[in-house]
Amino acid sequence: MHKSIQRYSDISAQSVNADAPLLKRVYANRHIQNDNELDYSIHNLLPFTGLKGCEQAAEKIAAAIKQQKRIVIVGDFDVDGATSTTVAVKALRSMGAINVEFLVPNRFEFGYGLSPEIVAVAKEQFNADMIITVDNGISSIEGVITANRLGIEVIVTDHHLAGEVLPEAAVIVNPNQPGDGFTSKMLAGVGVIFYVMLALRSYLRQQGWFQQQGLDEPNLANLLDLVALGTVADVVPLDYNNRILVSQGLARIRSGHVSNGIRALIDVAGRDSSRLVASDFAFAIAPRLNAAGRLDDMTLGIQCLLSDNLAYAGQLAQQLDEINHARRDIEADMKQQAEKILAHMQLDDSDLPYGLCLHDRDFHEGVVGIIASRIKDRWHRPVIVFAPAENGQLKGSGRSIKGLHIRDALDAIATRHPGLIKKFGGHAMAAGLSIAEEDYALFSAAFDQEVRQHLSETDLTGIIMSDGELKSEEFNLQTAEELRFAGPWGQAFPEPVFDGIFHIRYKRVVAERHLKLTLQAEGSDTEVDAIAFNSSDADWPASTQKLRLAYRLDVNLFRGNKSLQLMVEHIEPLP
Repeated sequence: MHKSIQRYSDISAQSVNADAPLLKRVYANRHIQNDNELDYSIHNLLPFTGLKGCEQAAEKIAAAIKQQKRIVIVGDFDVDGATSTTVAVKALRSMGAINVEFLVPNRFEFGYGLSPEIVAVAKEQFNADMIITVDNGISSIEGVITANRLGIEVIVTDHHLAGEVLPEAAVIVNPNQPGDGFTSKMLAGVGVIFYVMLALRSYLRQQGWFQQQGLDEPNLANLLDLVALGTVADVVPLDYNNRILVSQGLARIRSGHVSNGIRALIDVAGRDSSRLVASDFAFAIAPRLNAAGRLDDMTLGIQCLLSDNLAYAGQLAQQLDEINHARRDIEADMKQQAEKILAHMQLDDSDLPYGLCLHDRDFHEGVVGIIASRIKDRWHRPVIVFAPAENGQLKGSGRSIKGLHIRDALDAIATRHPGLIKKFGGHAMAAGLSIAEEDYALFSAAFDQEVRQHLSETDLTGIIMSDGELKSEEFNLQTAEELRFAGPWGQAFPEPVFDGIFHIRYKRVVAERHLKLTLQAEGSDTEVDAIAFNSSDADWPASTQKLRLAYRLDVNLFRGNKSLQLMVEHIEPLP
């Protein structure tokens, strides 16, 4: 068994009155000390003046706008990259920039980041005078050198961890660069470029630019729906500053102040914009946008987000939805292959490597990250999944668990085995890399060895943190509604999970892989519906009628009617 349930109350150093209102108990479990930490007013955002390089970047970009220089935004092919690119393009155009274009490297042709090849494209295609990177660039040493040689000024905006050598850009804006005192280190790439645009607007205002040009000063709050989506999609920790950004973006969407692209994606996903929450970003909107970068070209996704025409945005959103269906099919096939590889290894739980690597010639480079995440969740250990690339190389995507900083682990392996890793980058929980196909076995062994230096066998048992058992009077639709909008919930500020003992009254498998249950809480006469996604009762004793569950309360909307539903996170059959 790879997971177990543990209650916050069992480990909390602070005493929370069991009779306190539910939300107070939930917030206390997330270390909220006072109501001020739940005030998500926009004026509580940290000021851009604390972000190193932000004001210098604003001055240089302002000069480029005034001189009508050709500015090219170079983004990344994930949702954070797409929203970052869109925020940059929309903001710059609203501030009077005439020549603004964007480039997103196709992952299959160019790979990640500001490579020399992408710099050449920016020069040839747009005759770029300035390149602004978003959600990348901190490791683009050679790309920046190439740009400098071609006379292109480079502004790097990124949030990934810096290596030992920084690119020789005109300005670097990254809360994680050496010497940066910005207290929120968890900004996503879209958060970083949003801050740069705030600084740019302030600088242009001081210069009297908007009056001189007869421009209305732009309301950058109109971009917060994009900032919220990118922040949630990149799974960065939702510290207080990020919760403000996400909360503000969600509030605008619910009130109808939403960009055409996001509105179209919400519609194609079948969500209600007036009830949208962060988990809708994560599980409904982001996958459709991400699919373009995984299987095709993220340019399609950015065009959707940039569109001023709702009908056209709807057409693009429909295309993204179709690509996402294809991504799901590929992912399902790859997951089966991965399971077969594990079965072929003939390993039981005790024999599994601490750091698990998987590779198959039929794996698709675009979805290895998703598969790594799925395998990591099931076996609760760091996982890297590789797919074939050009020139006899493998491209891998890794996902980690608490206790192992996967980018630092790759750095240690690269130091210990020079030349083994061709290139790598990432952060604590996710990373990407390239190796020679012939070095796969050597790398697999090195990765397992490195992981074993950081994790114990106990670390490989996943802990599901529970807010405890609900009282009978809290087990209702009203509580579910209250919790739904009490967030934003997300990474490092998790949605409330509860546990309890239930009796099975009815069960069946739906859509071949989800378990639908009707349950009765022990000591109660009330029955409630529950669903466990990607689950089965195949491993239970046939006589199982009693379960201990970890679950979330959810509101099920069907034909306009609301009902309480449990979203099952973990099941432990009981005798």
